Amino acid sequence: MTTPRAVPDTPAGQEAPARRVAAVDALRGFALFGILMVNSTYLASAHHGTGVEDPGFDGPLDTAVRTVVTVLFEAKFFLLFSFLFGYSFTLQLASAERRRTRFAPRFLRRSSGLFVLGAVHAVVLFPGDILTTYAVLGLVLLALRRIRPRTAVRTALALFTLTFAAYTALALALWPAGGRLNEAAAAADAAATTELLRSDAASVITVHLQQLPDVAFLLVFFQAPAALAAFLLGLAAGRHQALSDLAPHGRLLRRLQLWGFTAGLAGGAVYAHASLAHQGTAYQVLALGVDVITAPLLAAAYAASLLRIAHSPRAESVLRLLAPAGRMTLTNYLTQSLVCALLFTGYGFALVGRVPPAGVAAIATTLFAVQVVASRWWLRRHAYGPLERVLRAWTHLTRPPRTATAAAAAGGPAPAPLMTGPAGDSTPCLRLRRRGRGTYEGRPAAKEPTMTEGADHDR
Repeated sequence: MTTPRAVPDTPAGQEAPARRVAAVDALRGFALFGILMVNSTYLASAHHGTGVEDPGFDGPLDTAVRTVVTVLFEAKFFLLFSFLFGYSFTLQLASAERRRTRFAPRFLRRSSGLFVLGAVHAVVLFPGDILTTYAVLGLVLLALRRIRPRTAVRTALALFTLTFAAYTALALALWPAGGRLNEAAAAADAAATTELLRSDAASVITVHLQQLPDVAFLLVFFQAPAALAAFLLGLAAGRHQALSDLAPHGRLLRRLQLWGFTAGLAGGAVYAHASLAHQGTAYQVLALGVDVITAPLLAAAYAASLLRIAHSPRAESVLRLLAPAGRMTLTNYLTQSLVCALLFTGYGFALVGRVPPAGVAAIATTLFAVQVVASRWWLRRHAYGPLERVLRAWTHLTRPPRTATAAAAAGGPAPAPLMTGPAGDSTPCLRLRRRGRGTYEGRPAAKEPTMTEGADHDR
């Protein structure tokens, strides 16, 4: 088994040689696709999430697509994204320590940049923005950066458990009252919102501003605790460099698949049934609590499956497919909202409420496929994605090189073939080959040019 290789000290302010774990980028790209599948449903219909579905799309196929998206995608992939945010946070810390530079000022600038981008994104394109949440929770992560991995895991589990308990208690309190959604009022409100979203830009922004309080409530009481818990799990995994060497974790990955898919799909089915058929009831509140517990398991099963594939004979094709998109998550995430806004609102074609769920899923899949190709093309010619470069410039208060060649000439890390280790990680990437049942044998990857710093691609 290859052991981690020490990285020599570098003078303060100079970049240490950096490598990336391609599997982390692939996971990030995979999460980006899942988030697009969910966000596109909200951008394509003002009825989605209101408890009443668009009366024009209530056929069996429409119901089936909504159910599949809710069970398999909704509330799962932002957790995977959050885990990777926490994991990459540890790489940024390690990189700052090697360069002997102060970490907190750069991280605070980076968080402020994310918050500004997220605020503009929420008002102009999509109220369900996640960047502002990550920017704020990043401050909590910064304060907890010295937490022990075991304590981080226990805190994460406590957050999930307490959130589940809170939803359960609320459901029990609401149950005697019965309570049902006023479907007529909800349908009328969704129809009025649809007309505004089809109108001019001012009307679209007005709708977004009106929706922000409800979105903020959802973020604070549902997404934020779960995201912070995932941050902490990612931080704990990053402390152990768990994604740099999967050889000791083959059995754990298989268990995550078994229990994650079993409990996660069951919980997703409960969540979908309550969300689609029993909106506004105590049952739906209880289902939200169930989802808080089971969605992380399904997200973990997805990650375990992709990681096992990424370290199989099919690894090269999987990594080459997803990793470039994962290196440009900020650009791709905001581009997804821009394209959907142009398609579905008055900014462009005003197709909101006019595309069936199957069509929306097809649009999302096609858009992501285009992004995969475009990301690969862009990174062959540039060191960073467009918005990644802007955020990096603000974070480091320097002008980053535009091309991979310029980055290498400047002595900084430059993009490389995808089978490399992580930026800010002292562990060489291991190509794993199967050796016997359930075990993996690690061997070091061939020496290659380094990739751009992972800290600036983590969203």
